[in-house]
Amino acid sequence: MHPPEKYDIVIIGSGLGGLLCANLLAMHGKKVCVLEKNKQFGGNLQTFARDKQVFDTGVHYIGGLDKGQNLYQVFKYVGLMDQLKLERMNECFDKVLIGSDTTIYCQAQGYEAFIKNLTKHFPEEVQHIVAYCERIKEVCASYPLYNLTLKAEEDMAYKGNNQSAREIIASFTSNKKLQAVLAGNNILYAGDSGKTPFHVHALITNSYIESSWKCVGGGSQIAKILAANLRKNGSEIIRNCEVKKIVEENGRIVYVETERGNKVYGNHFISNINPATTLHITDSSLLKGLYRKRIDNLQQGISSFSVHIVLKGKTIPYEKCNYYYHREGQLWNLNNYTPDSWPLGYGLYFTEDKQNKGFAATVSLLTPMRFDEVAQWSGTYNRVGKAANRGTDYERFKEHKTRQLLELVDERFPEIVKNIKSVYASTPLTNRDYIGDATGSMYGIEKDYHDPLKTMISPRTKIPNLFLTGQNLNLHGILGTSLSAVLTCVMLLGNEGLVEEIRKA
Repeated sequence: MHPPEKYDIVIIGSGLGGLLCANLLAMHGKKVCVLEKNKQFGGNLQTFARDKQVFDTGVHYIGGLDKGQNLYQVFKYVGLMDQLKLERMNECFDKVLIGSDTTIYCQAQGYEAFIKNLTKHFPEEVQHIVAYCERIKEVCASYPLYNLTLKAEEDMAYKGNNQSAREIIASFTSNKKLQAVLAGNNILYAGDSGKTPFHVHALITNSYIESSWKCVGGGSQIAKILAANLRKNGSEIIRNCEVKKIVEENGRIVYVETERGNKVYGNHFISNINPATTLHITDSSLLKGLYRKRIDNLQQGISSFSVHIVLKGKTIPYEKCNYYYHREGQLWNLNNYTPDSWPLGYGLYFTEDKQNKGFAATVSLLTPMRFDEVAQWSGTYNRVGKAANRGTDYERFKEHKTRQLLELVDERFPEIVKNIKSVYASTPLTNRDYIGDATGSMYGIEKDYHDPLKTMISPRTKIPNLFLTGQNLNLHGILGTSLSAVLTCVMLLGNEGLVEEIRKA
């Protein structure tokens, strides 16, 4: 009888973090196996098709992809930049709408353009806008890994970050309208007045000001290219393969067991799934009660409700920008809605019609939603390959919420609502079933400026050959997840030179 195959690295979950780790390690001669529970790999990079149109689940646009910028360097190093189909967004990449104010406020690429565009609307605030931009750059400069440098495995924890985004923005200007514009796209990090640290706002905002891009044809191409590169390097991805147990013997993880009872052996293991879920499926006395309790008690961020619209042909001009709307005075309260006030705002994203250039084919809408709204159906699971019906009450709930969101959108975009060909909705349950987070959190563990270090999770665990990666660790989104993957690989390989290699790629 042959001994079971043993890999150098076994990775649980094929989200961006898992796929990047797999590629980085395979490039350094490791034989890697990635295990994915879904039919489609990619986590938040997944796309889906409705009515012959492709929709992104999570990646509507990406920052920092201009030559030499941080994400460009990471993507170039793993062979993505030569193959990605990208489109640079308009100078004004995000347009902010506030209540019944008819002005369209612009967030622009490049700090010079950013300042110039805002000064048009707030000429008396120019010095304050410049000072705000300088502060953003200063915060970003204080994160070694964000700048692709590393000092003795220093992670992404910024030492001066126990200040709230809302307070710091308000410290630059007393103009409430300008405050609302500067944080106008705070859905990108589920901005919360009582919790969100300024450094989260700064790192994400800076990335898009540096440069903003759309993936033509959807973000799943990132996952497909990474998967193809991985296979070329002699490693493999196994889909429809959910890990149910991580098994430790004599102080090290020896194998993981799948739902079908198969055992996959390795020398090192990386979990790209939620850290709390990772600990729940790992039986080991090395994971002490305090560590488990700390990870378990970390608050998950809010989830989302999304509406995906297929438009009638040649009706809505395609715009290479996004819109962010919030009701006047509600910007920092989008997560704290009541049943009567929901929704308090939304993000709106276009895709272009391939057949009719210059026109939009689809529009996606995103707004925060708490998991408790769908908790009554939490015993149901529905994903491709494991399809199930949640019942007529759930369908009625989705229809009702879709109507509410479209009523709000109709106030500013009546032409979009008038030209809907078909419409589809997804809830926190959809997020939970596909991404695996217990409450369908959009961006993983919620960051809290009151205790910033508490929500920073090291890629190392108490078991020497078990590592973590993904958006829960330091910063979410494509950039945060990519940098976390780099940090995980540095620690696993014991090779700080990897960051230098990436910076010089």
